[in-house]
Amino acid sequence: MPPVSQPEFRSRRGRPKGRSPDAAALQQIRSLLGQRPRAADLLIEHLHLIQDRYGHITADQIAALAIEMRLSAAAVFEVASFYHHFDVVKEGQTPPPPLTVRVCDSVSCALAGAEQLISALQQALTDGVRIQRVPCVGRCQEAPVAVVGCNPVARAEVERVVALAASGATEAPLPDCLGYHRYRSEGGYALLQQLATGSQMDREDAIRTLEASQLRGLGGAGFPTGRKWRILRDQPEPRMLAVNIDEGEPGTFKDRHFLERDPHRFLEGVLIAARVVGIAAVYIYLRDEYAGIRAMLERELAALQSDPPCALPPIHLRRGAGAYICGEESAMIESIEGKRGMPRLRPPYVAESGLFGLPTLEHNMETLYWVRDLLEKGPDWFTAQGRHGRHGLRAFSVSGRVRIPGVHLAPAGITLRELIDEYCGGMAAGHRLYAYFPGGASGGILPASLADVPLDFDTLQPYGCFIGSAAVIVLSQLDSVREAALNAMRFFAHESCGQCTPCRVGTAKAALLMQAPGWNQALLQELADVMADASICGLGQAAPNPMRSVIKYFQHELESGPAPPSPAQKVPKISRSA
Repeated sequence: MPPVSQPEFRSRRGRPKGRSPDAAALQQIRSLLGQRPRAADLLIEHLHLIQDRYGHITADQIAALAIEMRLSAAAVFEVASFYHHFDVVKEGQTPPPPLTVRVCDSVSCALAGAEQLISALQQALTDGVRIQRVPCVGRCQEAPVAVVGCNPVARAEVERVVALAASGATEAPLPDCLGYHRYRSEGGYALLQQLATGSQMDREDAIRTLEASQLRGLGGAGFPTGRKWRILRDQPEPRMLAVNIDEGEPGTFKDRHFLERDPHRFLEGVLIAARVVGIAAVYIYLRDEYAGIRAMLERELAALQSDPPCALPPIHLRRGAGAYICGEESAMIESIEGKRGMPRLRPPYVAESGLFGLPTLEHNMETLYWVRDLLEKGPDWFTAQGRHGRHGLRAFSVSGRVRIPGVHLAPAGITLRELIDEYCGGMAAGHRLYAYFPGGASGGILPASLADVPLDFDTLQPYGCFIGSAAVIVLSQLDSVREAALNAMRFFAHESCGQCTPCRVGTAKAALLMQAPGWNQALLQELADVMADASICGLGQAAPNPMRSVIKYFQHELESGPAPPSPAQKVPKISRSA
């Protein structure tokens, strides 16, 4: 079934409504698109072509693209202006400089001195360079992080960033991963072939194994994987598979970690899911910050499709454009369809009416990464791994004040204290555990006195927190929890899609109230209740969690007033991309 196109907006004479572009712009767009399809769901992909080629998108280019895609200029403009990574230049505006250096100022990078780095770069880089504050870029273990063009700089220092900008090395390096031919030589895709032939495992066996393993969705929601496959298999055909790799939650970088090393283990999980559930087409949605991974996946998918182990469904790699909200499943689906990434009202659920209105199996990348291991080793291997009465393994993205930050594969149910001592080499020198985010910016904040609570689904809710994507940010006695909570709230205000008032206005109002020397706690609690009860999606519902945690567990910081943070501790306000 072909994708459902966006509605066309046409005048009586048969041309799209809106301004008419000049001939030069029309020729630019036609040359740039070449023989590529003009389907409406490719709008964001085509906007990326313009942004990549010219460094910005003009009003004439928007009008020309609208004509080529048979859309209204307003429809193209509203999509282009929604995403942070598109620089839309209106008439009379000055285009941005040729080079942009982005510096992450989310929680982990703020702890590592992002504010100092930004100030120094603003002094050192002037002509032809734009310094831009941006939210989390998915490299929190290497904080602070700068991105020169598309080239990330780990543990960034001014001299290295300036040298890279001067050298013109702005392309992202490709990760040194396990490639297709080596993966197959080591037994990869054998399980997929068995399913294709039905020789040793059938589809029902696969679903039963996943159900017995108790594997749950590892993007944050935690829905049982085997049950989801069974639900989708019972939906009418055709069915779609949408894979979410838009891990924009501050503190999260596990998907990048696995993809950079073993992408075909993930792709085999994708194709196993497609075969078991009966999927007509696969769409992989990758966050735009992972430019090196995108180029690597394009290469590896080409190798897979040129020498397939069995018949494959169509696989489409789609590129995000800098919108945290697209981590929400229905917003991601809207974005894949070429629209603004705004969450849908439910019902219907995406399992019934998802991508292009078809039943859709939606999964996080890490969930699919584990499928091959589970089917090969059996459910007992996985369930035997937990601690403290929990079952399975979790990939914890750990950043902040520890000696060894990074992705640590540990038993589900491990405590924060055990995780730090056994996997992270202890606290960093001179730092003592004070507080921690157990599940990224939206998962709330817990004090050191609760460092022995098992980290897993359902164990943190009694404390007003949740594990989410297992992004753990560790704070020490040198950090201000109220400042970290303010950083998180500013992030949510920046990333709100604006669709619903409780989230759009609530996050901005909460951030304003949290800047005051003394918090109006009653008003903030009332605001948090409205946001949690009335927001359409999880962004607005979970945004108050860090603020509520400060009120519940860190009254001493509120009573004493905010201590002036050192430059390395400042949490700067996030400004929307130009």
